[in-house]
This record gives sequence, C-alpha cells and structure tokens, in this order.
Amino acid sequence: MDKRNNFKDSIRRMVMRYTLVPISLLFLLFLVFTIINARLILVNQTKEAGTNIRISLESVYGAYWEESERMAKLPEVIRFTESGVDSYLVYEAFYAFNNAQDVRSMMHIMNRDGEMVASSAGQLQSAAETALQAIVTRMSRMTAAELSETNVVRYAHDRYTAYTVAREIRSGDTRVGYLIYQLYDEDFQKLIFRQNNEIAIVTDRYNTVIATTNNIVKGLLGKFRPSYDESGYVRIGDGRYYMNEAAISGGQWKIYTLNAIQTNAYRYLSLAVFFVIASLLLWFLIRYLARVIASRQSRAVDKLIHAVHQLQRGNLQSFVYIGTGDEFETLANQYNIMLKRLNELMHKNEELSELRQVIEVKHLQSQFHPHFIFNVLETLKYAIVVDNRQAQDIVLILSRLLRYSICTDGATVPLQEDLNYVADYLRLQQIRFKERLTYTLTVNENAGEALVPRLLLQAVIENSIKYGYRAKECLHIEVEATVVNGELEVTILDNGGGMSVERLKEVQSILAQEDNRSPHIGLYNLHRRLVLLYGEPYGIAIDHAPADGVSVVIRIPYHV
Repeated sequence: MDKRNNFKDSIRRMVMRYTLVPISLLFLLFLVFTIINARLILVNQTKEAGTNIRISLESVYGAYWEESERMAKLPEVIRFTESGVDSYLVYEAFYAFNNAQDVRSMMHIMNRDGEMVASSAGQLQSAAETALQAIVTRMSRMTAAELSETNVVRYAHDRYTAYTVAREIRSGDTRVGYLIYQLYDEDFQKLIFRQNNEIAIVTDRYNTVIATTNNIVKGLLGKFRPSYDESGYVRIGDGRYYMNEAAISGGQWKIYTLNAIQTNAYRYLSLAVFFVIASLLLWFLIRYLARVIASRQSRAVDKLIHAVHQLQRGNLQSFVYIGTGDEFETLANQYNIMLKRLNELMHKNEELSELRQVIEVKHLQSQFHPHFIFNVLETLKYAIVVDNRQAQDIVLILSRLLRYSICTDGATVPLQEDLNYVADYLRLQQIRFKERLTYTLTVNENAGEALVPRLLLQAVIENSIKYGYRAKECLHIEVEATVVNGELEVTILDNGGGMSVERLKEVQSILAQEDNRSPHIGLYNLHRRLVLLYGEPYGIAIDHAPADGVSVVIRIPYHV
C-alpha cells in the first residue's frame, strides 16, 4: 500500500513539475513558427506567381515575334499587299495562328504609304486608324524592319489592345507594306491573373504598364515606379507589399508580382494573450488531472500484474481490460493480442499456409507483362514513315495487348481469349521480323472454352522468340490446344535450334524446385503458378521438339 501511494504521488508531482515548461516552450515555438511561416509563404507565393507568369509571357512574346517574321515573308502575304489578291489565304493563316494563342490579337496589313490594306478588326474608328498610321510613320522614319511597343488602342465594342508587334513586308529589296499585330488587353489580364497573388504587373523595358490586375499601380503616363520603405517593401497607397521582379528572355517585358504585408502586430498580440490565458487554464486543469491520472494508472498496473500472475499459473484465458485510453491500455491490448495468438496458433498455421500460397500466386501473376513494348515502339517509329496503314494496325494491336495485360476483371479467362492475345502478340512480332517469323494456332474440340489463368502462354511464346533467333534465321511457332481425359493440354513447338542435353536437364531441374534461385524466372513462374493453382500433378513439361527445337506442354484441369 505504501509503495502504491508513493507511485501515485510521484506521478502527480512529475506531471505538475514537467508539464508547464514544455507547454510554454511549445507555445513560444508555435508563435515563432507562425511568424516565419507567414513570411515564407508570402515570399514563395509571390515568386511562384512571377515565375509562372514569366513562362507564359515568354511563350506569348516569342510566338508573336516568330509569327510576325514568318508571316511577313509568306509569298501570299507579299502578293496580297502588292495587288490585293488571295486575301482569304492571308486571313486563313492569321486565324490558324491566332486561335491557338493564350493572348489573341488583331492583325492589320498596311501599304508603304500608311493606307489600310486589310484588318481583322473590321471597320476601324478614326482613333484606331490614326494610331496605326503613327506606327507606320515611326517605322518609316527610323527605317526599322520590326517594332514592338506598348500602346493602348480602343476598337469597336469596347475592345482594347495593349501591345503592338509590327514588321515590314518586303518584296525583294523593296518595302511594300507593314504587318501589325495588336495584342488584346483582356487576354493579358486573364493570363497574368494567379491565385495566391494580389497584384500582377507587366511592363515594357521603359516601365510602361502593358497589363495589370490593379490599375492603382499606374503612375504618371501609365508608368510603374515603385517606392520602397525602410524595410525594403513596396508602398502602394497605405499598403505595404512584398514584390518579386522577373523578366522574359531578352528583357522586353518585366513582370512584377506583389502580395500585401499584413499588419501582424495585433495578430501576434492576440496570440500572446491567448497563450497566457491558455497556460493558466492548463495549469489548473493539470493539477486536477494529475491526481486523477495517478489514481487511474495505479489501478491499471494492478490489473496488469494480476493478469500476468494468472498467465504464469497456466490460465490461457486470463484476458484483462483497461479502458484508461493511455499506454496502459495499449499494454493491455498487446497482452490480450499475445494471449489470443497463443490460443489460435494451431489453427493459424493452416491458415498461414493457405495464405502463403495465395500471396505467391499473386506475386507470380504480377510478373507477367509485355517485355517487347520497346521493340514495338521502334518498329512503329519506322512504320509511321514508311507505311501509315501498318502503323495504325500496330497501334490498334498494341492497345489491345496492353488493355488485356492490365485487365483485372478476373483471374481466369477462356483459352480462346488468351489465344487471341497470343495472336496479337505474334502479329506484332511478325511485323517486326517479317517473313522470318511464321506461326500457327490450332484449337481442337472444346479446348477454346476452357478457363485458364490470364496470360497463360505469354512466357513460353516470349522464350521461343528470344532464344529461337539465336540459332535460326527463320522461326516457326506452333500452338495446339486439345482436351485429353478431362485435362487441357496446350503444346507449344518451335524450330529454334533447341537446347543441349545439359541445358535441358538444368531447366527441368529448376522447374522441379520449390524455390528458384536462378535468374531464369519466366517458365519457372508459369510452372509454380499452375502448381499452386491446380496442384502438383499439373504444370509445364519441357523437352526437345521433333523439328530441332523446343517443346513445351502445359497441362491443367479442364474447366468451363
């Protein structure tokens, strides 16, 4: 009784003594982590948004720059600019490109005198036409072959463009006109919008805003000129922002992403007050719980000791229940599990034996996959160039093979269905080896209806092809299925040169073993799979074939 009381008192004192310090430290670490994590999240979100926008805009800028160069050199564009014929070819080329872009545009073609030749915008307003003529005038004065600049132009139906890419059209050494793309402002807005980012800004090299998700950042003449505080944060109005700056390749566009720095002082003060109040409440609660825990834990120890004593006396039914919800309950549960396992040991041995067979069967089944897919893909690569129809056949056959090999609808299938898979497999190999590979598939009587394990013949056929070509230039494979005395026999013959007597004996010895330690697992896996499924009399037998090859016979019970 004295020892038990001392145990209870020691638990209560230890709980009181060592609980407050870890809890206080945990609160402090949580506060520090909250501050650091908020900063890291802000920085990472801002940088990630900037990187994503930069990648998207690099694609946009590069696409328009390359397309303008390509279009300006097209014979139909030059011919249309000079004579106005075949306009549909020009528009067709433009819309094929434009409809595939994240940021779409308007296309204009003007002659060297600044007169409009064609425009995808339809009827132009005077302000828009004036802006286009100004572009042509600047390029003419500067004798510039290309031009890219920021300018906002309004078109009908409140459509705005934000950026212009222009290039001269030359016929030989003579400038005949100008090709102008004007990118939609609305598409820019959609492209630069990113979640977890408050403000995104795209400017040209002169800091003129091309697009932004918040017009508050636009300064005089549409420029973005950030002002910084003493901490290095950007100030916009009354807000403080963390800003990340990036630029596309070549520096034509700059990307700024900003996220607001919240005023966290009030938040941190609230957390500190909460921690103090929670610590006081926990202190009083711990004092009460320390007494309860000490009493409960001592009762749990008594129950465990009594149960162990009963077990020492040979009572295998001395189960114990402890509902304390702590480590003592875990100990009691583990004790009960151990006792239950002792009682069920004899029955469990039989169940474990059956389970091992099931696991081994599944393991062996999982190793049957097409190993020839890389060769098929190589064949497909050349067939695409040489014979499109054959390439289509290869894709269709390969898709059927893959679908069948990964199908998990059932462990057994009719033999005819498995032979269809083999036929597809051999057809692909025949496409690869051409006249060097021939085969025949024969199904007698009711053999095609027999239920067999999925991919029954795969390993044997693969071995015939893999080793057959080592000795022979041309290979013939025969597959014959018959029903004999209530058993299904499937014979696979090839003329691939066979194997030596010593090698045949080695393979037969491997098949007879219960544990394969050799690297040759294909036929062994098939044999073990059949033995585990149907029993020891069944499986595969391998021998010399009459036609100087190998004969493999598969025997299993006939079931439909």
